[in-house]
Amino acid sequence: MAGLINFEDENEVKQFLDNLGVEYSFQCYKENDPEGCQRLADYLEGVKKNYESTVKVLKHNCETNGFGESCYKLGAYHITGKGGVTQCLKSAYSCFVRSCAAGGKKSIDACHNVGLLAHDGRAVGEPDLAGARQYYEKACAGGFAPSCFNLSALFIEGNSKGLKPDMTQALKFATRACELGHVWGCANASRMYKLGDGTEKDEKKAEELKNRAMELHAFEKERQLKFGE
Repeated sequence: MAGLINFEDENEVKQFLDNLGVEYSFQCYKENDPEGCQRLADYLEGVKKNYESTVKVLKHNCETNGFGESCYKLGAYHITGKGGVTQCLKSAYSCFVRSCAAGGKKSIDACHNVGLLAHDGRAVGEPDLAGARQYYEKACAGGFAPSCFNLSALFIEGNSKGLKPDMTQALKFATRACELGHVWGCANASRMYKLGDGTEKDEKKAEELKNRAMELHAFEKERQLKFGE
C-alpha cells in the first residue's frame, strides 16, 4: 500500500527519517511552530545524536518562542555540559525558571528543579529557602510528590533567615507527599502522628500511615526487581 514504510529496508527507513527531519525543520523555522521546534530537537537528539545542533534548536525555541519543554531540556544540558554548552548551574537555573513559568509538559519538573537549586544554593550563591519554598509549593500543587516532601522537611528544620519551624505545615505536606505515593512522606507523617508533632497523638492514624509506607516500599522493591529482569 502506498505510504507504508518497509522498516526492514534500511534505505527506505533512512529516507523516511531524513524526510521527518526536513518536515520538522520546516515547521520550526518556516511555520514558526514551537511544537515543531521541539519535535526537531527531539529528532536531532534521539535519531541523529547531534547534540550540538539539538542545543541550537532548544536555545532558539526557549529564548525566541518561550517554549517550556525546550527551556527545561536546555537546562538539563547545562547541568551536564552536554552538546557543547557551558556546564553551569546558574544557566540551568535560569532555564528551569522559564520552563516553570511557561507551563507545559515539563513545567512541574522544572519548578521542582528550581526549588532544589535554590534550596542548596549552588546556583544562586547561598541557600534561598524562601525561593525554594515558593517553587516547591508550585510543584507540590501540581502533584509532584518530592516537592511536597521537601516542603515538609523545610518546615521541620526551619532556618535562621525567617523560616520558622512549623510542624503543622510539615505534617500537611508530609501527608500530601504520602497521598502522592512518597514512601518517606508516609513514614514521616506516621512518626508525627505517633509523637503528636503538629497534631494530636493518633496511634491509629500513625499505624495506617506506617502500613502505607511499608506497602509503597514493598511495591518499589518489586518494581525494581521486575525492571532488572
